[in-house]
Amino acid sequence: MTLRFDDRYMFRTALDGVHGLDPRLHDSMRERFADIRAEVARRTTAGDYGFMRLGAQSGLVRRLNQWGASLRGRFDHVLVLGIGGSALGAKALLNALKGPAWNERNAARRDGVPTLTVLENVDPVTVHDTLERLEPRRTLVNVISKSGGTAETLAQYLIVRRWLEDAVGDAAREHLVITTDPEKGALRAIARADEITAFDVPPGIGGRYSVLTAVGLVPATLLDMDVVQLLAGAEAAVKAAEAPDFSANAAARYAAWQWQAQSSRAANVHVVMPYSDRLKEFAEWYRQLWAESLGKKLDRAGREAHRGPTPVGAVGATDQHSQVQLFIEGPFDKTITFIRVLDTVNLQPIPSRATLGPELAYLPGKTLGALLDAELHATREALRSQGRMSMTLEIDTIDAHHLGELMMFFQIATGYAGVWYDVDPFDQPGVELGKVLTFKAMGREGY
Repeated sequence: MTLRFDDRYMFRTALDGVHGLDPRLHDSMRERFADIRAEVARRTTAGDYGFMRLGAQSGLVRRLNQWGASLRGRFDHVLVLGIGGSALGAKALLNALKGPAWNERNAARRDGVPTLTVLENVDPVTVHDTLERLEPRRTLVNVISKSGGTAETLAQYLIVRRWLEDAVGDAAREHLVITTDPEKGALRAIARADEITAFDVPPGIGGRYSVLTAVGLVPATLLDMDVVQLLAGAEAAVKAAEAPDFSANAAARYAAWQWQAQSSRAANVHVVMPYSDRLKEFAEWYRQLWAESLGKKLDRAGREAHRGPTPVGAVGATDQHSQVQLFIEGPFDKTITFIRVLDTVNLQPIPSRATLGPELAYLPGKTLGALLDAELHATREALRSQGRMSMTLEIDTIDAHHLGELMMFFQIATGYAGVWYDVDPFDQPGVELGKVLTFKAMGREGY
């Protein structure tokens, strides 16, 4: 595994001697880990941790490559219709691997690769403005719903289908690709009836764990991302998480210290703060993964427990000027996870000017990357000096392999955290209740 994990600033001996975790927890958690790991192994065999097998999808990759090649040059835009896990993963992939300004580049600068727009809400103004901006004759629409019956996505589909038909008539189905359950649901029925190309969401893998299935890989293929390396990175994280020694298993330790910080130090807020704009959407993806997996009313024995941390996304250095004041001087109720990217440190030299005053003399000759990295270290040290707990994940670069590894690391950590928290990290009864009430409010009983 190329990802490096530093958890030393979670412990009071590295902080102010008062706040933070008791270092003696290392021994007790190491002793418990054998049972935790055994349970994860049992539930993996039973199919609960199906996302851990996603590194090996050679058949899907071959089909995606052939299909993607057949479409090359036909479309200028990809429009994803989805919500939650059906949208956040694609946004994270786009932002990380193509960069925040991808959609602003012209076709020549994109080398003919399409733009990607994700409609993740049913705000009518956003939908209207998006369809007004895109050219339907040059747009491929990817409709994504694991169940095939997500109200928001089906409403979007009906509007976008009419938009396509108004422009291209019966050829609208050639502008559609559906990603959904392999057998059931309204979208699967539509795909069969209209002979629309469709890809499967594997059974047993929830939407928030689906970025490395066809949910994320279809848009990744259309945007010429390296799907093979994305999955190879994921497989590297799976191999690393098989380590039987707690001290050598970063995903298990990450989950354990987050749980301990909440249960023994009342650190109910878990912040992920990458120092890279390219990982801003990744932090949003993490929020859903952590919140929907661990925020539960019942424990695994069915007893009322109301457990779960509150995840927060932040971006350095931007949020040093908005949230960090709270992180450093507010309640001792947070952990911060920094994500550091090494290969940007020497990028973008800062030039000198004759009129520069002495108070700015330290900047010329440096780089923006070095300034950003210095700010990460300074923020981490400021937090440490005030007894605030933090961990750091470090990667060499942001490419498909490292991103796949990072995503799988957090998914595995979430699976481990479910055991530490004693909740089911794969259901979402609160979300389902909201769906039922939405159907009722719209005049349809049941779900």
